[in-house]
Amino acid sequence: MGLNMWRLENGQDLVETWAYIPNALTKDQCEKIIQLGESLLPETASTFGGVCPDIRTSKVSWIQPSSNSEWLFRHMTDIVMGLNSKFFKFDLDGFAEGLQFTKYEAPAGKYEAHIDKAYGASIRKLSVVLQLSDTADYEGGELCIQIGETPQPMKKEQGFLVAFPSYVLHGVQPVTKGTRYSLVAWITGPAFK
Repeated sequence: MGLNMWRLENGQDLVETWAYIPNALTKDQCEKIIQLGESLLPETASTFGGVCPDIRTSKVSWIQPSSNSEWLFRHMTDIVMGLNSKFFKFDLDGFAEGLQFTKYEAPAGKYEAHIDKAYGASIRKLSVVLQLSDTADYEGGELCIQIGETPQPMKKEQGFLVAFPSYVLHGVQPVTKGTRYSLVAWITGPAFK
């Protein structure tokens, strides 16, 4: 499993913008997560302003640590620790929330550009998105990370994982055909200094 990154050059400083792993999980592991996510009670996804279909149209369910998901939490922890150690070097506490299983359905499943913000003593510092769907199962639905004025689409291959600071603007383009599944994790820590 190779680690890769994309960096934004800002004068002399290099700011880690995102890091990715092309095959973070196998096809079978992705399918297992889809089965687990579909077995959970879905809810309409919301934003901090509540349910806003103009901004976000998807269904989510929450995967909590259990005997069925322990392997997934261990795997995600190993990935996050490796990426953070190599690229971001954030002071992290861990997963403060469950893993969000997200389902975007055609004709308009989407999430407009946003940042991942959480309130309280521990804040979201690192966002991780894992592509669960096979590219043949849907059209549209690109996860885009926005640097400057140009959104950068991420790869759509099944098992592709990308991590980025939670303060980076990102969104999901409308799904125009089929269904896109993803797994989202937020890793929290003390306030940035």
